[in-house]
Amino acid sequence: MGHRMTRRLVFEDDQDGSILPLLLGYVVLAIAVIFVCTCATDLYIAQKRLDSLADAAALAGADGFTLVVDGDAVRAELTDAGVQEQAVAIVDAVTTEATLVSASAPDGVTARVTVAAAWHPPLFSPFVPGGVPLEATATSRTALR
Repeated sequence: MGHRMTRRLVFEDDQDGSILPLLLGYVVLAIAVIFVCTCATDLYIAQKRLDSLADAAALAGADGFTLVVDGDAVRAELTDAGVQEQAVAIVDAVTTEATLVSASAPDGVTARVTVAAAWHPPLFSPFVPGGVPLEATATSRTALR
């Protein structure tokens, strides 16, 4: 009967460290999820900032109009050069790594501006690529009332 007790004690001792690899696996998984969520949040915020910059540049571009007198009517007319000048001023004033891709007035009353930037993850993570290209396009219309 003493022989059976010895076997049972040895079997119980073998199971003592079996939870440690499982716990370690869960900790590694939790850290990976935190890294990916942090990077995804930062990517979202970077895209929203780029969208805001494109909106501001398009709004400024819409202010680059010239007044054209056509008979009795006066109208505001946008040119590519006017939109470009105003958009460059806004993009250069912002201290980001964004660049102006294009600024134009396709129909003479709408300013269309596209800006681009590269996003880099804030934390090193093998699960998230670095240098993701971002681009934002915004339009703004000018009207003379």
